[in-house]
Amino acid sequence: MERKIMEFMTVKETATKWGLSERRLQTICNEGMIPGVIKFGRSWAIPVNAQKPVDKRIKSGKYVKS
Repeated sequence: MERKIMEFMTVKETATKWGLSERRLQTICNEGMIPGVIKFGRSWAIPVNAQKPVDKRIKSGKYVKS
């Protein structure tokens, strides 16, 4: 039986790599936007090969009421 070993990065390493704040990245992890992310205790482990998710926040300044 062959076991696959994944490599992970910390929130700080990933935030630097993707150009995000650590707090924003923690929010993204908490929302489940990164596949394969693992939480242990208060820390997150992000797969090395994970892709930066698309930012879905409103940037136009126009908020639409439904």
